[in-house]
Amino acid sequence: MTHAADRPNQFALLRQRRFAPFFWTQFLGAGNDNLFKFAFTVMVTYQLQVAWLPPAMAGLVIGALFILPFVLFSATSGQLADKLEKTRLIRFVKNLEIAIMAVAGLGFMTQNAVLLLACVAAMGLHSTLFGPVKFAYLPQHLDARELTGGNGMVEMGTFVAILLGNLAGGLQIAMPGVGAAWVAVACMAAALLGRWTAQGVPLSPATDPALA
Repeated sequence: MTHAADRPNQFALLRQRRFAPFFWTQFLGAGNDNLFKFAFTVMVTYQLQVAWLPPAMAGLVIGALFILPFVLFSATSGQLADKLEKTRLIRFVKNLEIAIMAVAGLGFMTQNAVLLLACVAAMGLHSTLFGPVKFAYLPQHLDARELTGGNGMVEMGTFVAILLGNLAGGLQIAMPGVGAAWVAVACMAAALLGRWTAQGVPLSPATDPALA
């Protein structure tokens, strides 16, 4: 029989540097993805009149553009996660997110649907690059007894972030007159905060640095 004392408390991981910075980095990234996408979907569905993007198709087009990089680049992203030191890759991805959100903020302020669609695809690429790292990081920093709980915490955090991102995006873009500005600021703030938490992620050696 396994005693309770032998079972690690997964919530205690949130107080440890080997887990907490990574957890909050992926939490903020998932939240920002969904804040941005949902705010844009609401804007183009209910606020903008875009002749070439009917409101009924907006959600489908935005979703397809976000998923496309996963289809095209997931295998390459997995190779990069094996070849490169993972913390370096995480910080690069968060720097990329800041640049994308700067462009997206301009798109929201000018109500430029083409620019925002390009940012959707770019955020899809951002998430594609981060995905393999998310799965490879934990086994390097948690022991076997902690791994299941750690994975559960990451999954829980991801879905909570999705929920909060959708809620925040919908509420902010609906603010009369100032919604676009609120979304632009919130997206950039989440990206900057995510980059700050990424700075605390411990080094994670490449598993196959000789990979071609």
